[in-house]
Formats: sequence, C-alpha cells, structure tokens
Amino acid sequence: MKLARITAIVALLALPVLVEAQTHSNPDAQVYFANVSDGDTVTSPFTVIFGLSGMGVAPAGTKAGMTGHHHLLIDRPPLGQGEDGVDELIYALPSDEHHRHFGGGQTEVTLDLPAGTHTLQLVLGDASHVPHAEPVVSDVITITVD
Repeated sequence: MKLARITAIVALLALPVLVEAQTHSNPDAQVYFANVSDGDTVTSPFTVIFGLSGMGVAPAGTKAGMTGHHHLLIDRPPLGQGEDGVDELIYALPSDEHHRHFGGGQTEVTLDLPAGTHTLQLVLGDASHVPHAEPVVSDVITITVD
C-alpha cells in the first residue's frame, strides 16, 4: 500500500514537469496546406506543399527557439482526438502510414494515395517529434483522389 502511494505521488509530481518540458511555439504561428484545399479533387501521385508562418522550419533534433518540423496526418482523426487522445499532444508522434515525418526539414511531399476520399492535417513537431506546448496544427482537409 505504501509503495502504491509513493508511486502515485511520483507520477503526479512528474506530470507538470513533462508538460513544462514541452517546447513553446509562437501563439500566432500557423501551419497550412499551400497548394491543396478542402474539397479538392486530385490525381495521384500529387505534390502537397506545406506552409508555415510565424515560426521557422528546422530538422528534427534541432533545438532552436520558435522552430519545428512538419508531420502529415493522413486518414485519421484530428490531432488530440484519436485513440491516443491527449497523450499524442505530449509524446512523440508515431511514424506509420497515417503519420508521416519530415524530420529533414522538408516542406513538401509527393503522395501516391489510392482513389477515394482522404483526410490530411499538418502538425508542427519540436526537435523530438512532439507537438509544441501550444500545438501548431492545420485544419483537417478532405480531398478526393481520382
């Protein structure tokens, strides 16, 4: 019982440290799709250009203030609303077919998606692939691939 109490106290004390350890962003920063819009119909493969204002792009691992790198969420719920919910706002984003990382500082990608309807969302991540303490995310857009 005493060990359980100590574990709970340590967990509660660690939580604020975890949140405070997140990288801060410019509250006016915006990430957006520069060449595709909600409702667009495209032919695969197609190029998506990432836009960013109010902050700079830097490769993953770069610990420079007011910078980050792009992540593209494909065919999944908006950031913070998936199965992982709030956890994905404080931990590194996974890397899989629904979470594409651009840790080299890339600002565009050519996608080859199957025909049908797809959702896209951009998320800026810090040096460790974690969304900023004040997340910089785009609106979710829906596109149709012919």
